[in-house]
Amino acid sequence: MSEHLGDSGFLSLGIAILTVSDSRTEENDTAGRLLVERAEAAGHRVVAKRIVPDDVYQMRAAFSNWIAAPEVQVVLSTGGTGVTGRDSTPEAITPLLDKPLEGFGELFRSLSFEEIGTSTLQSRAIGGLANGTFVFCLPGSSGACRTGWDRILLHQLDSRTRPCNFAQLIPRLLER
Repeated sequence: MSEHLGDSGFLSLGIAILTVSDSRTEENDTAGRLLVERAEAAGHRVVAKRIVPDDVYQMRAAFSNWIAAPEVQVVLSTGGTGVTGRDSTPEAITPLLDKPLEGFGELFRSLSFEEIGTSTLQSRAIGGLANGTFVFCLPGSSGACRTGWDRILLHQLDSRTRPCNFAQLIPRLLER
């Protein structure tokens, strides 16, 4: 279990949030709004938020712009990770990743199993590193985003979490 060291300093990260949906708008994007609220409540800066249709090339363009932006250290996406219809977020992001983080999807599905049972098999949540930017793609439901943020990302994006976390790697990644 990880330990939180409150006195070791907090690193506020620039986070971009992408909602992938053919039907969501700013008014009904509950999962995207949840990620914004959770990130800001944790002390991070949401530097961009966008909704794009479930189209590989529009997603890739949004991911690429943020991966190249110096003010963005983390990209969170919600939606398009299922197995039906136009779900294609993993196909959009995978070619852009320098280093996949297989453990993110594995851990997400393990935690999700506790909540929704074997239905978690339909999730293709994915994480990785692209150009020194962490990218995490979550399912489109608020419940899945809550699980992903509260049980994984909150801790891994907090530079005070020990024994290790993603946030502590960001200064070194920026030095490249």
